[in-house]
Amino acid sequence: MISNLFVVGPAGSGKSTFTAAFREWMLKNEYDTVVVNLDPGADSLPYAPDIDVRDLVSLEDVMSEYGLGPNGAQIVAADLVANYVEELKREVESYESDYVIYDTAGQLELFAFRAASNFLVDYLGEERAMLAFMFDPALAKTPSGFVSLLLLSATVHFRFYRPYINVLSKVDLLDDEALENIASWSENWDKLYGALIEDSPGMYRELNVELFKALESMDVFKKLIPTSARMLYGYEDIYTAMQMVFGGGEDLEKR
Repeated sequence: MISNLFVVGPAGSGKSTFTAAFREWMLKNEYDTVVVNLDPGADSLPYAPDIDVRDLVSLEDVMSEYGLGPNGAQIVAADLVANYVEELKREVESYESDYVIYDTAGQLELFAFRAASNFLVDYLGEERAMLAFMFDPALAKTPSGFVSLLLLSATVHFRFYRPYINVLSKVDLLDDEALENIASWSENWDKLYGALIEDSPGMYRELNVELFKALESMDVFKKLIPTSARMLYGYEDIYTAMQMVFGGGEDLEKR
């Protein structure tokens, strides 16, 4: 059966770069993988998608037909993708691949907060779908930024309620101290709690602590998987996490 990974995250967090690198890693290890671009507004991609929604929905056509600017057209185009879900599914199934990686819209809200996206994940992924939420290292290296990303990750999980993993992208951009801090925050809530208190003086302290407690009660603390597209680092851990969900930990048969 096909296993489906939907890559989501804020703009600039490295979704497309992650998608390209993970496909490269999968193919190098002889795992059959298909990549689908679900972003009709993508200007350029660091990979050649096997299936490209831009062949079905053109941002320029949407702007012309509906008399919209780029931002409005992005929203309409994101919803229009749902009209082609049957065609997308037929194309995906025609590859008879083990894994499908879906690269979602550059702006998180265009995927996470549109009703059409729930339909897409349900229809394309059926019961074998999971999410990879990308943590941007530029934001994750401060305690408040890290908590902000936890909130976004929790919101996406709440919206789709699917198995998910949190992925720290572009770790080669971080120094050793920042990477060590981020890793410790994702594994030990006491350390994040202490860092948040130290980072949030004055009137914001109580608010941040209460927010932190809410996150803790939602059980959103998951160990981050660090990755680097440049070094092809961390993708074996991504594959292992997926196999734990889809295959009970059993390895795929190589092709």
